[in-house]
Amino acid sequence: MHNELKSGENPLQDLIDDDVFFELNKHNLFSEKAIRDYKIRRMFRSMRKDMSAGDAIDKIREMYPYLQFDTVRKIVYQINK
Repeated sequence: MHNELKSGENPLQDLIDDDVFFELNKHNLFSEKAIRDYKIRRMFRSMRKDMSAGDAIDKIREMYPYLQFDTVRKIVYQINK
């Protein structure tokens, strides 16, 4: 599994600044799965400008090979409550 929170970069920099991210992360206040899913949704939206949904999901699966096609599809079409 990709380790979304230990890479030394802020995967949420479009939402919060680095200092806040690293302080919250230091106290284990993030869900790695939630960060991964957020990044996947962001990538999908960007890729859809240039390719079909199926192709975008296939490209994402190349980056996250442990995820099934249907799993990625559920992530990218998930409605936030």
